[in-house]
Amino acid sequence: MSTIPLISSDLAGPLGAIHLPRLWSKLLLSAKGQLPGDYAQCGAGFDQMTLDGLQIDRDAAIAYVEGNLPSYGQFEAWVLEQRGGNIPGSEIEASNAAIRGYNHDDGTRGEILSAAGISDDGSILDAVNLNNLDDWTTLHDSLK
Repeated sequence: MSTIPLISSDLAGPLGAIHLPRLWSKLLLSAKGQLPGDYAQCGAGFDQMTLDGLQIDRDAAIAYVEGNLPSYGQFEAWVLEQRGGNIPGSEIEASNAAIRGYNHDDGTRGEILSAAGISDDGSILDAVNLNNLDDWTTLHDSLK
C-alpha cells in the first residue's frame, strides 16, 4: 500500500526548518516501502535544498531513517546532533527563504494546474503551493 505524503513543504517542526517534516515523512514512507513510485525518496529539489541548507549529508540522513525509523522528534534531534547540537537561526532562515522563493517553470506550473482543474491565471507561481496542489490532485486521483 502506498501513502501519498501530504505534509506541505511550508510546514516546520520545533527546529523551524520548513520542508524537514515532509522530507522525514518521505524517507520514512520509503523505508517502509510505502512511498508511491512517482515520488522521490530524497529528490534533487526541496529535499536536497533542505539538506544543503542545514548542512546535513544526504546519504547519512537516508541511512539514519532507514536504520532507525525515527519519530519526527527523534529525526530533528539527529539533525541537530549532526551539527553539534546547534544550527544557527540565520542558516535555517536562509534555507526557508530559498524554499519559499522557488518557482516552477511555466510548463510545470501549467501541468500541475491543469491536472488540478485550475486555470493558470498567473496567480499561483511558487513551487510550495503548486506542489501542495499536485499532492492533493494525486490523492484525489488515487481514490477514484
